[in-house]
Amino acid sequence: MDETRNDIHCTAEENEASLSEGMPEEELLFDLADLFKVFADTTRVKILYALMEKDLCVAHISQAVGASQSAVSHQLRVLKQAHLVRFSRDGKNVIYSLADDHVFTILSQGMNHICE
Repeated sequence: MDETRNDIHCTAEENEASLSEGMPEEELLFDLADLFKVFADTTRVKILYALMEKDLCVAHISQAVGASQSAVSHQLRVLKQAHLVRFSRDGKNVIYSLADDHVFTILSQGMNHICE
């Protein structure tokens, strides 16, 4: 057992007070947990990585990630609901892109973290 841990003395009241000051509201924590759940699917992560390169239609995303267009469309709905991708129309085509630079940053930081 780590002996240095024995030197730490605090009361439950001190600990609770210091934690509650910096803790976000419960609803925000719930939303954050939901956001991270979206990244728990490999196909969705592949789609996001494909969109890091350039904006793509469903057919090209499907080719890039090796999944059916139906599967990609389903995952794109989840990503849209999480505000991670956006779309625009180009005639009959629907073109998808990352919603903003935050998505790029989340993916990059995640990859940096696991590669360390």
